[in-house]
Order: sequence, then C-alpha cells, then structure tokens
Amino acid sequence: MVKKEINLKEIKEPVSNELEENKKIAEERLNQLKYLQADFDNYRKKFEKEKIDVIRLANENLIKELIVILEDLGRSLNQINDEKTRHGLNMIHDNFLNILRKHGLKEIEAVGKKFDYKLHEAVTKEQSEIDDGLILEEIQKGYILNGKVIKPSLVKVSVKKIIEEIKQ
Repeated sequence: MVKKEINLKEIKEPVSNELEENKKIAEERLNQLKYLQADFDNYRKKFEKEKIDVIRLANENLIKELIVILEDLGRSLNQINDEKTRHGLNMIHDNFLNILRKHGLKEIEAVGKKFDYKLHEAVTKEQSEIDDGLILEEIQKGYILNGKVIKPSLVKVSVKKIIEEIKQ
C-alpha cells in the first residue's frame, strides 16, 4: 500500500476560489431579490394610489350629479309659500348637504371675498365705490371636493368707480 501525501495548499486554493465565486453569486442573488422587493413595493404603492384615484374620480362624478339635485332643492325652497312644506323641504336640503359634506364637499365662499380665478368665475362686473376685485354677488354656488374645485362659483365682481372731476 502506497500512501499519497496530501498537500493542503493544493486542496485549499480551489476550495477557496469556489467559495469566493459562490459568495459573489449569493451577493448578486441577494441584490436581485432586493431590487425585486423594491419593484414590488413600488408596484403595490402605485396600484393603491391608482385604486384611490379611481374611487375618488367615481365619487367626484357622482357628487357632481348630486349637486344638481341639491341646487334644484335649494331653488324650489324659494317657490314654496306653505311654511310647513318649506320647513320640511329645507330639512331635506340640509340633510342632503350634510351627507355630501361628510364625503368631502365644501361650498366655496364668495360674497365679500377677493376674486380668485381658481375658485370663482366672473360672469359680470359692476362699478362700485368699494375695492376692485371684490365679489358683490354670488350668482351660482361653487363647490370643492377633497381640495379640488369641481364647480367654480359664478360671481359678480366690483370694478372701482372712477370719479372724474371736471375742471373749468
């Protein structure tokens, strides 16, 4: 029986090289997994945002249509002479408005405020003694839904009256 001498250096070097290669492969796979995880998280966040946007858009369209009914109810209040009927209709109008408010609807304040093209639409101007650009009258109510103007207020805006003195 012949004994072979085992040289540890000869065994250690290839094993060491193989170990290094396997470490590199493991690091690459780990980085790939991290990228996949980040991509999936981004996809999930984007999907959730799109889902919320779709729901918000659907609610916006529905609320725009319901505003028409709200305004019709408001206009009909002025036409009713019977006090009990007017009171009942006013309660329905207020309840309806409160439900819409719970879903993010706000009325745009207009009369006495400075004209803001983002909130108001000037349909007429009137000369007056007060400051330029103040809203004198609200012709039609405007609304904001969850921070977005869905219907601007139609308003009458003041224009400063210029008094001319005639010198002779």
